[in-house]
Amino acid sequence: MSGRDGGKKKPLKQPKKGAKDLDEEDVAFKQKQKEEQKKLDELKSKACQKGPLTGGGIKKLGKK
Repeated sequence: MSGRDGGKKKPLKQPKKGAKDLDEEDVAFKQKQKEEQKKLDELKSKACQKGPLTGGGIKKLGKK
C-alpha cells in the first residue's frame, strides 16, 4: 500500500461521439447564427471607434 492510493480516482474516458447527420433545417439555423454573430461583431467594432456615449453627467464639486 503506497500513500498515493488515496483521493479521487479519475473517471473512465467516454467514447467519442460520432458525427451526427445534419438536416437542412440545422444547416440553415447554423448559417443564420453565424450571420447574426458577424453583424454583432461589426456593430461592436463600430461602437468601440466612437467613444463613450455618456460624456456629461453629474460632476462632483471639490472643496476649494
